[in-house]
Amino acid sequence: MGNILSLTTFLPLLGAVILALFLRGDDADAQRNAKWVALVTTVVTFICSLFILTNFDSANTGFQMVESRDWLLGLQYKMGVDGISILFVMLTTFLMPLVIAACWNVETRVKEYMIAFLVLETLMLGVFLALDLVLFYLFFEAGLIPMFLIIGIWGGKNRIYASFKFFLYTFLGSVLMLVAMVAMFSAAGTTDIPTLMAFTFETENFSILGVQIIGGMQTLLWLAFFASFAVKMPMWPVHTWLPDAHVQAPTAGSVVLAAILLKMGGYGFLRFSLPMFPVGSEVMAPLVLTLSAIAIVYTSLVALVQDDMKKLIAYSSVAHMGYVTMGVFSVNQQGIDGAIFQMISHGFISGALFLCVGVIYDRMHTREIDAYGGLVNRMPAYALIFMFFTMANVGLPGTSGFIGEFLVLMGIFQVNTWIALFATSGVIFSAAYALWLYRRVVFGDLIKESLKTITDMGTRERVIFAPLVAMTLLLGVYPALVLDIIGPSVSALVDNYDTALATFEAATQFASN
Repeated sequence: MGNILSLTTFLPLLGAVILALFLRGDDADAQRNAKWVALVTTVVTFICSLFILTNFDSANTGFQMVESRDWLLGLQYKMGVDGISILFVMLTTFLMPLVIAACWNVETRVKEYMIAFLVLETLMLGVFLALDLVLFYLFFEAGLIPMFLIIGIWGGKNRIYASFKFFLYTFLGSVLMLVAMVAMFSAAGTTDIPTLMAFTFETENFSILGVQIIGGMQTLLWLAFFASFAVKMPMWPVHTWLPDAHVQAPTAGSVVLAAILLKMGGYGFLRFSLPMFPVGSEVMAPLVLTLSAIAIVYTSLVALVQDDMKKLIAYSSVAHMGYVTMGVFSVNQQGIDGAIFQMISHGFISGALFLCVGVIYDRMHTREIDAYGGLVNRMPAYALIFMFFTMANVGLPGTSGFIGEFLVLMGIFQVNTWIALFATSGVIFSAAYALWLYRRVVFGDLIKESLKTITDMGTRERVIFAPLVAMTLLLGVYPALVLDIIGPSVSALVDNYDTALATFEAATQFASN
């Protein structure tokens, strides 16, 4: 059990190596074998992650199961898990077998497709478990490569444009983060994340080209990290790569992108921005809250006028991530609890919604909303599943979607009532676009000839949706399953943040006297 984090992280990579080295040919048998190797690998990885969860002590707010050893060029390989990262690890390992199962109809370069997803799983797990700046950056940036290939090779007709837009947006944002990491190493003399979380970066105000930088170096470092995480979330107005990426990506790629990759931005805010740059976070919080409120309202309105199902759900994701950033930068227990809960919940719900689109796309090969209508007459099981996740996306009480949004709104109301008012309007807008989509696709008479022979979901598809339904319901009626794990770590984060701000304010007051 001493190396359980590394074992869990690199198991998918081992599966990818096995596929690359030992699987030959591209006939039907080889394709089927590639899918089974990938599925078994992801299932075993999930089982390994359960050992992490069962050995995790939620009352301990520090990093647990830490693995540390010297690495290349004097750098450190260090992995660990705490109450904030463990659920993202579990979300990743839980969803990946379902993603592989959703790829079963793929027939083009199947081995390479499975390798891309297995490598991507290793890199995503590495982001959530890395405790060294350099290691984190390597995992964070390397994750772009398999996703770039998934969109660019197996995507739609505009896949090249979408894949390059995705890569350039996310890569350029991260260049500033790399510069900030170099500055942090120069100031603190280490790349160890727990050490940096306890280090106080310079907060003395100074001017650049006549502009007063309140919070000093902390604010500049915060902005550099923000450039990367805001694109990754993505926040308005740097969100435009996401709808294109979703529309062009294959179904499984959209699921991973929405359910896991977007969460890296929120995780980054919680791991770096709040604990390492508390003064910078406090200075810039009004900006984040304003951008989040705009995102919730604006992207919800944009979703209302979409004619492509995937694009509508993509804009819905931007709106829901607005709640996440709002909760994070409310910096209170309810807000951050709600932000983390919303990210976990959104992983299940948005992943399921993209799978719902994939079910009918596999049959009709179009995502145009106008191409459908009256599906309930031929696909009653599909209509039920789609309705369930549509209502969960709206935030229906009893589903996990309600808990996260409610906690975020509680948290932000304590900080700014006007922002809370704008955010609450997003709940109404989400009901409008989600129910509008459902009504046009599922209800009505079955008048289109092409739909009169469409078949309902098969056994494989129902098996994929079953655990997503179970988790959405379980977290909706028993949110303590998540809140008990994250609560102590979030409380410690908020306490440390408040202490750092109080120290800064006392020092400022003393200097002014």
